[in-house]
Amino acid sequence: MHKFCLTVLLVLRGLIICVCSSDEPQHPGLYKHTTVTSTDPCLQVSPPCMTEADRFSLEALQHIHREMDDDQDGGIEVEESVEFIIEDMQQQQQANKHSKLHHEDQHITLEELWKGWKSSEVHNWTQEDVLRWLREFVELPQYEKGFKELRVNGNTLPRIASNEPSFMSTYLKIQDQQHKQKLKLKALDVVLFGPPTRPPHNWMKDLVLIVSVVMGIGGCWFAKVQNKASKIHISKMMKDLESLQRAEQSHRDLQEQLEKAQEEKRTVAVEKKNLEEKMRDEIQGAQEEANRLHKLRDGAVSELTRLWYAEEELEQVRDALKRAEKDMQYLWSVPESLQLWLQLTHEVEVQYYNVKKQSAEQQLATAKDEAEKIKKKRNSVFGTLHVAHSSSLDQVDQRIMEAKNALAEVTACLRERLHRWQQIESLCGFPVMKNAGLPSLTATLYPDPNWMLMPRSAMQSYQAPVSVEDMEEEIPQIIPQIPVHCQEIFFFG
Repeated sequence: MHKFCLTVLLVLRGLIICVCSSDEPQHPGLYKHTTVTSTDPCLQVSPPCMTEADRFSLEALQHIHREMDDDQDGGIEVEESVEFIIEDMQQQQQANKHSKLHHEDQHITLEELWKGWKSSEVHNWTQEDVLRWLREFVELPQYEKGFKELRVNGNTLPRIASNEPSFMSTYLKIQDQQHKQKLKLKALDVVLFGPPTRPPHNWMKDLVLIVSVVMGIGGCWFAKVQNKASKIHISKMMKDLESLQRAEQSHRDLQEQLEKAQEEKRTVAVEKKNLEEKMRDEIQGAQEEANRLHKLRDGAVSELTRLWYAEEELEQVRDALKRAEKDMQYLWSVPESLQLWLQLTHEVEVQYYNVKKQSAEQQLATAKDEAEKIKKKRNSVFGTLHVAHSSSLDQVDQRIMEAKNALAEVTACLRERLHRWQQIESLCGFPVMKNAGLPSLTATLYPDPNWMLMPRSAMQSYQAPVSVEDMEEEIPQIIPQIPVHCQEIFFFG
């Protein structure tokens, strides 16, 4: 009876193979011819192999089972699964995946492995499912053509997982050893542990990424705007600095004009002195001629001759008087003390002017130094951004404007002072701007040291105060010590 049943099963199996073989006419070598014997493993497992594809899958699973069963006791223990996952599948971080294979079974036989595979979702994958797995999880889309030609489905994956000789090279046309190894490990993973699962989507990472991108774009836009504003501000500052340099050059030109005018004054004074000496000689000559005529008149014999000499003498005296009158008008003299006080007034004003000039020059030098620092910072990598976010540009701009205003004020003061003292010299007829100097004038006009707050020796080494405010504080200390009539001369002439 047993032999009869076995014969019936073999006949039915042959019929099924004949029917199913019509689905695979294109690749006759894909499923090799097998001879059914009484020791066929397909007859020893449940459910039995129904197709040639099932036979190849069972053989592949049998090969995988032998690789995992290190002690060859016919079953796969948990320790052997963990060792296989770590060493053969190279998944050190996922050693706990053995629970998906064993569940509650600590000893997995070949038949249990076959039953698990037949009931697996991966076993029922269609060709499209396998192609999607190849693209998205294996990431080898270049082999899609070979998979399509062989109509690889889920039931074919055990052959890939077992690395069947010549299957991947001959039929799938995969020659790269790294790609073969990767495909084998991925196939082992889905055959033993089921379909791959994507990690849960991390919305926090997406949010952080979006925020980072927005912040990056915003930062770039802000840096661009600040860079543009910084360039405009720096350009304006450079124009102000150029204007300041032009004002400084104008001030230098005015200083040169002042020196030239003083030189001309000295030349005029020398010519005036020579003219005075010449006129003095002419008057002296006229007086000598008048004396000579007077003597001739006294020695004349006749009255007519004496009268003629008298007329000549009178004419000479008249001419001398006219010339003397003109000289007196031209050489109008003022008290010598007035000249000294005016000269002292001029020197004190020059000291005050020098204080303002030094302050303006110091402001100019400071503004230039800070502008140069801004230029150097701008040439660095983050210099433009740093300059744009700092308040240094506004400070430098303000200092440039202050230096420009101070220099303009000093220039206007110099021009006004030069014109005023030139007019005073023209009206008085004596030099004021050219004098013996402040120490000498102070010693002459203040012979008593008690009149001055500072002794005469200190006045000789007197230095200009550091700032205008210091000058204003020191001047009132000196003025009260000057006598009242000196103050009137000092301020009102």
